[in-house]
Amino acid sequence: MNRLEGQIEERGYWGSKAEFLLAVAGNVVGLGNVWRFPYLCYRNGGGAFLIPYLVFVIICGVPLFLLEMAMGQYTQEGGITCWHRLCPLAEGIGYTGQLINLYTCMYYIIILAWALFYLIFSFSSHLPWASCDNTWNTDNCVNLAAKNLTLNRTMLINSTPAATEFWERRVLSLSGGIEEIGKINWEILLCLIAMWIICYFCIWKGVKSSGKVVYFTATFPYVMLLVLLIRGLTLPGALQGVVFYLYPEPARLSDPQVWLEAGAQILFSYSVSLGILTVLASYNKYNNNCYRDSLWLCLLNSCTSLVAGFAVFSVLGFMAQEQGVPIAEVAESGPGLAFIAYPQAVAMMPFPQLWAVCFFIMIILLGLYTQFVLMEAIMTSVMDLFPTILRRPGRREMSLLLLCLTCFVAQFIMVTEGGMYVFQLFDYYVCNGACVLFLSVFESLAMGWIFGAERMFDIIEDMTKSRPNHMFMLCWKYLTPLVSLVFFVYSMVEYTPFTFNRWYVYPDWAYALGWGLALSSIVLVPGWALGQLLAGKGSLKQRWRLLCSPDTELPITRKQRAEIKETAFTAEMDDLVRTDTDEHENGH
Repeated sequence: MNRLEGQIEERGYWGSKAEFLLAVAGNVVGLGNVWRFPYLCYRNGGGAFLIPYLVFVIICGVPLFLLEMAMGQYTQEGGITCWHRLCPLAEGIGYTGQLINLYTCMYYIIILAWALFYLIFSFSSHLPWASCDNTWNTDNCVNLAAKNLTLNRTMLINSTPAATEFWERRVLSLSGGIEEIGKINWEILLCLIAMWIICYFCIWKGVKSSGKVVYFTATFPYVMLLVLLIRGLTLPGALQGVVFYLYPEPARLSDPQVWLEAGAQILFSYSVSLGILTVLASYNKYNNNCYRDSLWLCLLNSCTSLVAGFAVFSVLGFMAQEQGVPIAEVAESGPGLAFIAYPQAVAMMPFPQLWAVCFFIMIILLGLYTQFVLMEAIMTSVMDLFPTILRRPGRREMSLLLLCLTCFVAQFIMVTEGGMYVFQLFDYYVCNGACVLFLSVFESLAMGWIFGAERMFDIIEDMTKSRPNHMFMLCWKYLTPLVSLVFFVYSMVEYTPFTFNRWYVYPDWAYALGWGLALSSIVLVPGWALGQLLAGKGSLKQRWRLLCSPDTELPITRKQRAEIKETAFTAEMDDLVRTDTDEHENGH
């Protein structure tokens, strides 16, 4: 027994190539594809928005995606230790990514708890958000799903839809502001516990368990999306919704905010700069073709976003036609789409329970795998930091339990009556586009210039037997850091304080808290580099050179082997020539 306890477990690999592809697909295709991209597309110029979107795909999305996949596969390390081995000076990028992942774990799963709550009610004989005769409804409630309902614009402004009242008064029990935390919503808390239990047991054995779960969690959302797409396109008013979604407005391309939102969407949607892709790829064998995988997975992500837009806006077009209002008045993003607009739309369809069940199962599965991967990224990164301590029988399970409990306790405030205000504060400040843009600047500079883009090309060629397009080198060294830096600066200059529901202004201390959380992560990048430079030994030049040098025990590529052999051969020839010369001189 003592011998077993002292044994360090092997890190392991994916059980098959399919497990890896499904794992990455399940991660990069998440809630943002369904509830954020379609809204951004319509709001920022329709079909014209695809131009900045594709520009950022080429300049930032695919190059960073390939870079992180190659880093993980080459080093076989998590999101922190891979930086320690490739470029110790930039190790702060790894710590920053994992801290942002931890913050995201603390609030993201709340969405799944809300979705589970809705899913349970979707099995009711009468959907509770489709009527105004419930205990939580007010006198201003209006049932938009009612037949033969005629409303003028004044009545719509002065009334509240039943779906909105269900969301704000029944699900959230929304208070007047973040100052009024109120009591805990026990029903949502129970749903939250259920989601944490599912998450824990799905990844408690690492890739051995999560690799099997992906066959369901990564594929079934596509089935649900296809079902909802077909249903949406067959509804009256669907065509108007689709036209509204993609109708191009080229004039919007002159607005820098449109380009900023396209860039932020790409970075989040592709899950780059946070070490997640590095962790997933680190369980691959050395000779996996990560170059081809990256191109296909990026294509899958963007295509899913586009198709999801058809599924969403066909339904919104139907709802707008039923209410007799412009589509702009029913279009929502984020939680507003998932928990108000779409539930309201399905309440107007025949067999509303069926479509509600399909929709919320899709939302839960899309979010669930994102949560799996966030937790796996943190666990792998921490275990690779302390392998002799944590990679022993039973310790992963205990460490994961500690992570789950920590996040769960931190979430208590988010299941109170004022919890939604805290949730939105996290969403806006901690995990916003500016933080990821900041990371992408330093990531591309560190790998493009310090480690060397040419060296990374050689590594990818050695692993995949194919050399990437020269465009990637251009992006890593110049385009990605430059474009990311420009839009990071622009986002700081054009910063506007966040408001909730377009009317609630947070108190100053809440904005300070939001900025404190954002800065707590990004200051780690320059802070770590400065700390390592100050703590090192030798002259400043020697310390800089040491921190910019990769680990000497990294795998050697074929090109490096050939250079070593050539150097050794040259040295041997020099020795022979020198020996012959000495013998000749001695003979005289």
